[in-house]
Amino acid sequence: MAGGMSYNIDDLQDLTAAEAYGKVLVDLGKEHPEIVVLTADLAKSTKLGVFFNAYPERSFNMGIAEQNMVTTAAGLALAGKKPYLSTFACFASMRACEQVRTDICYPKLNVKIMGTHSGLSMGNGGTTHHATEDLAIMRSFANMTVVVPADGIEAAKLAQASVEHNGPLYFRVGRGFEPPVYTDMDYDFQIGKAITMNEGSDITVIACGVCVLQAVEAAEELAEENDVNVRVINMHTIKPLDTEIILKAAEETGKIITVEEHNIIGGLGGAVAETLAESGVPCKLKRLGIPDVFSVIGYPEELHRYYGIEIDGIKKGVKQMLDIAIEEDD
Repeated sequence: MAGGMSYNIDDLQDLTAAEAYGKVLVDLGKEHPEIVVLTADLAKSTKLGVFFNAYPERSFNMGIAEQNMVTTAAGLALAGKKPYLSTFACFASMRACEQVRTDICYPKLNVKIMGTHSGLSMGNGGTTHHATEDLAIMRSFANMTVVVPADGIEAAKLAQASVEHNGPLYFRVGRGFEPPVYTDMDYDFQIGKAITMNEGSDITVIACGVCVLQAVEAAEELAEENDVNVRVINMHTIKPLDTEIILKAAEETGKIITVEEHNIIGGLGGAVAETLAESGVPCKLKRLGIPDVFSVIGYPEELHRYYGIEIDGIKKGVKQMLDIAIEEDD
């Protein structure tokens, strides 16, 4: 952690991931005058308004012009600045897709992109505002690092790590109603290194983002109700992927379920499938997420149940892979 930070765990526990990231970024701005922030008329929604208030001369509202925002960030990076830009994940990954690829990734510029309101967190906002393809898009770009923090504490950890990270980095957070996973900051966070949340030998659940807490709680219930030992891995970094921990889980448990608030094509599930296929390690794999469809419309918690990426859906997937009888009400 950089020196002189003014926040602690009590400050972060009640903050959303975006709020925690913004708070830490303000502190980082004291020590790094090269940090600048850009938004597309969404400083309030993406929670980076606190940086605008603290450093107005280093803050830029580009209006509803995401493509211009990305290209401007590229220019600032070439001038020696460390740009952090934010907008909704659907806009960062699709409306400004060409600019992210060509202006930031191709020259490998030091730009950090925060995609908020990701996954199904804007569920009742309609398909145009769902972001269920962003991980697939961003991880396909050469030079891009892709991270999905599990909660506000992990977003704060990422903010600290991002300052020393050189090159393009995309990360996504939800709308702000997601419960915390961690209760303290006393754990080692490294970009590209997954975290084992729960030890287990029967089956492994690999999750990212808001699905991590669901996986942890599903594992607890399965242990109590069915005496099943579920290993849970928080794969916060989708690229570069921690292939070592995946192959270890495959060899030791023989069964893996991936859980993500994203299309099962090209995201976490796709990345894990690629790793297993190329390794030759025998392992059964099941991907939980949005199937090859545009999501239906509804509140996020309803959509999580609909697509089986919450506690009950994960439990059902585990039972199916382990041939455990499923009760009718499951």
